[in-house]
Amino acid sequence: MSTYNKSLTDRRSDAAAAKQAMLRKLQARPGPDDPAVIAREAERKAIAEAREARAAAKAAAAEQARLDQIAREAAEAVERERAAEEAHLAKIAAAIALEEQQQKARDERYAARKAAKKAKKGKG
Repeated sequence: MSTYNKSLTDRRSDAAAAKQAMLRKLQARPGPDDPAVIAREAERKAIAEAREARAAAKAAAAEQARLDQIAREAAEAVERERAAEEAHLAKIAAAIALEEQQQKARDERYAARKAAKKAKKGKG
């Protein structure tokens, strides 16, 4: 059934029939007040709202994760600073202890020299 074998009137009637079929199909569609259309629209709206809620929850979770990361980094920074301060204080304490030990050794040497001088004067 080739279109080339049809006459002009056959082709025109086929075109008119196709147009009528499209018109009937369009008219058979339910209107906007049809319960099926309303139900479909409500379902689409519920799906869209659920999608928005999931997106909002995902964004909130991402924001919370970002805030948790910032808090973790701040806590780590405070811990590093505290450890550095403790190390510094330990160095200072060690330096003070060394200085006291050296002072004590100097005092002992001085006392020993003085005692040796006194003993030498007493013998002589």
